[in-house]
Amino acid sequence: MAADGLHPFPAQRRAVMTPDDLRHAAPPDPTGVEEAVVADLARLITRMPDPAGGVHGAALERELAVNAGVRHAVAVSSGTAALHTALRALHIGPGDDVLVPALSVIMSVAPVIHAGARPVFVDCDPTGTDLDYDDLDRKVTPAAKAILPVYLWGRTGDPARLAHAAAEHGLAVVEDACQAQGSRAGGRLAGTTGDVGCFSLKDGKVLSSGEGGYLLTDRDDIAQRARSFRSHQQPPPPEDGLPAEVGYNYRLAEPLALIARANLARLDTLAARRRHQACLLANLLTGAPGIDVTDVPTRRGWNGYSFLATVTLDEPRAFCEHLARRGVPNSVGTFGLTSADQRSALAPFTTAPCPHAAAVVDRTLAVILTDHDDEQRIAGYATTISREAMQWQHHM
Repeated sequence: MAADGLHPFPAQRRAVMTPDDLRHAAPPDPTGVEEAVVADLARLITRMPDPAGGVHGAALERELAVNAGVRHAVAVSSGTAALHTALRALHIGPGDDVLVPALSVIMSVAPVIHAGARPVFVDCDPTGTDLDYDDLDRKVTPAAKAILPVYLWGRTGDPARLAHAAAEHGLAVVEDACQAQGSRAGGRLAGTTGDVGCFSLKDGKVLSSGEGGYLLTDRDDIAQRARSFRSHQQPPPPEDGLPAEVGYNYRLAEPLALIARANLARLDTLAARRRHQACLLANLLTGAPGIDVTDVPTRRGWNGYSFLATVTLDEPRAFCEHLARRGVPNSVGTFGLTSADQRSALAPFTTAPCPHAAAVVDRTLAVILTDHDDEQRIAGYATTISREAMQWQHHM
């Protein structure tokens, strides 16, 4: 145990993962980790209640910053809280516009509205892998203050092109990397190329603690204001000549910070397993009728958050819903994913259609993967998808 009373949770040695490594990646080895977490939780519980407690939260922030190679990490209570906090740390609020991809989930748009700003939906390119920058140029308004790229399913676009567009229009960049832990683009980790990157620790993410989130930034001013905002402006933010505001209770609970630290120490293994799962399902579905495997993690720096394929069958959205009923969890069929600009709750903010985003969502099979999906379950998904695709093709 370290001198500060914390279990060290030593990080695993990093290595370059080859495609062969990914094919043979073993499940995460919990040996020692679970025992350490249980022991630390027991010690933590004996110290509670401790209203001033923040030992594991502070340690998590240090470890996250080192892991990502940035100056600051700020732990908060959720990915939504991370986005809201980041926007307010940039003084984005009423009267401001924020450019948001239509190819995103409502959870990425809600923090813009919570901040009092107006989301402006930008279409994606026809493949869904990046923004439609012509559409972005058309939709930049005099009130636009930031662009909020969303790395849906863990895939990032071109960070250099994004940075150029943001600089050209004088926009801050707030990255929603909640699903992109471990993804890389342009030689950098997702969430470390803009002014601030936002992440979720929700159960099911590559790095999780059940619930929680965090921000990454190299800017001292953003980090200071974020730490104040998450805790009712305590300690007070630095003086910047702007009116004071009321903060929020967005602190991350100590038990959750402890769990996040344990998982962060084995992040390389967790990330390799997720990529292995996506690669395995892609390999098993090679040649399946109407299922075009559009990408696999070994081709670039994508973390494989979800298995992705383009459905070329008739009525692809109905097919994804059919798969969900057959036990294959997926974004469209299980969670009813639609492009954000088509959400009824967000209709007041939709000023122009984003047809590419709607089409990409409707034809994308994004299979939900978790750490507990062993090779037998992945093989079962592949069998079901292939069988149902064959029958769908013949009966439609």
